[in-house]
Amino acid sequence: MTTYAVLFPGQGSQFVGMGKALVATSPVAAAVFAEADAVLNVELSTLCFNGPDLELNDTANAQPAIFVASIAAWKTLREAVATPPAAVAGHSLGLYSALVAAGSLRFTDALRLVRARGLAMKAAGELAPGGMMAVLGQSRATVSQLCARAAQVTDAVITIANDNCPGQIVVAGDRRALEVFAALVQEQPGALPPTPLKVSVAPHTPLMQPALGSFLEVLAATPIEAPAIPVLGNVSADWLTSAEAVRQELSEQLTREVRWVDSMRRLVETGITAVVEVGPGKVLTGLMRAIDRRVGRMNFGDNPASLPELIDALRAA
Repeated sequence: MTTYAVLFPGQGSQFVGMGKALVATSPVAAAVFAEADAVLNVELSTLCFNGPDLELNDTANAQPAIFVASIAAWKTLREAVATPPAAVAGHSLGLYSALVAAGSLRFTDALRLVRARGLAMKAAGELAPGGMMAVLGQSRATVSQLCARAAQVTDAVITIANDNCPGQIVVAGDRRALEVFAALVQEQPGALPPTPLKVSVAPHTPLMQPALGSFLEVLAATPIEAPAIPVLGNVSADWLTSAEAVRQELSEQLTREVRWVDSMRRLVETGITAVVEVGPGKVLTGLMRAIDRRVGRMNFGDNPASLPELIDALRAA
């Protein structure tokens, strides 16, 4: 079988109905959702399966929902595929799924952490409203320079939040700074207008700091083990080899940039020949296509019937 890595998606990949088909056919997936409902004392499964959209898309709900759907898919995959991945990684929120897959966090502990993270982000958005914009076709150097100019003009926070792939960067910050930044981008020759994202918070920026205390309290009380499977961090874009490194990464992640390009290039350097995105959506396989087309790209999220095809693809890759 090919040397493969598993990638876990972050916020924005949620959709009403996620996990429903998997739970109908996979007892292990059903057990994950049932345990999540019991731990959180809410009908998270009902929200995932039936919505409504507005409630599911609330940051405080979307994060645990994506996490639980991802772990349900992961456990279903591990039952079917004997060979474990050579490495795991996750984009922003997805790092928590990766840490569970790597044996660094227990599912229930990670679920409580994710819930606290979502509540902290929602509170931060109320204390310091912000937003995010996707910028296409501009170099990192140009985006960084324009962020600095917008911050200087407005005396407000704006910075690169996600370096997703060559030609796709997400910036986040104060709304005034985002407006000035958008105008500056459109002054660039042939530039596409930045796309505002449907969020009212500015994750991976200093605007998260005021509401971070409650999350850090939960993190400090959470048991963490050294990963049993190599796992890549977002902030460091490096391997998290100890419990201390994991704890440091999680304490910094909400206020610092997701260095996805750097982390995926480091992953490819190890000899990985394929990645499987496990969880809702297909965002990360799309990003990998732009980062390195030589890497095989597969998905497993909500369709149990796709498992045999995935197993065959891994063997043939």
